[in-house]
Amino acid sequence: MRLVVVGCSGSFPGPDSAASSYLVQARDSDGRTWSLLLDLGSGALGPLQRHVDPRTLDAVALSHLHADHVADLAVLNVLLRYHPDGRRAPLPVYGPAGSAERVAHLAGKDPATAVDGQFEFHDWTARVPVQVGPLTIEPIPVAHPIASFGVRVTGPSERDAGERVTLTYTGDTDDCEGLDVLARDTDLLLAEAGYVEGRDDALRGVHLTGRRAADVARRAGAKRLVLTHVPPWNDPAVPATEAMGVYAGPIAVAAPGAVYPL
Repeated sequence: MRLVVVGCSGSFPGPDSAASSYLVQARDSDGRTWSLLLDLGSGALGPLQRHVDPRTLDAVALSHLHADHVADLAVLNVLLRYHPDGRRAPLPVYGPAGSAERVAHLAGKDPATAVDGQFEFHDWTARVPVQVGPLTIEPIPVAHPIASFGVRVTGPSERDAGERVTLTYTGDTDDCEGLDVLARDTDLLLAEAGYVEGRDDALRGVHLTGRRAADVARRAGAKRLVLTHVPPWNDPAVPATEAMGVYAGPIAVAAPGAVYPL
């Protein structure tokens, strides 16, 4: 299993990155590579095509329905609908209740039919796993102003196909009980860090800081921490420095195109 950062800019696309989107790929026992997309935020469909043909995606998993995490599903709909050699079957999309209606309205014109035939929507049920090829995806509710889920993705290791490894993606959240479940003993914690300690202390229940993300990694025993969702007005060095004061494991700040083998 490997993680590819497609877009990592917090809240809106930045000058150097699309908004949130992460590609998870893994080979099954027959050698087939499966592709799972975690979110497809504003501007992310463009860089996604550097890494995979969007028509070959096996599933999309949505953390929540803010535009910086789902907006480009509307234009993926266009690609799938009008490409001369489109998909043979609808693309499975897993997300919070209301995902189908949200994407249809983003697509515009006649929302009732805007995405018919291109996507097959499934509502998350908290802590009920979903299987996509060799990948097991467990959604866990987290703390954000709208219904939001982090996901725990388990699949075969890049180094040893007989070994199972785990990736945790927080989506957007503040610190909460669900993060401890998500991050427990995970091999890689991909944690948002949209806020800054001291400056944003009064804004709770929305985003993590680098320090709070690192505290989750420390107490959950995560083996590696990758910080993401840093908005363009923040210096990425700030959440990284905050995290270093709390967590002793490897720390990185996500960048577009970065690849993390697990």
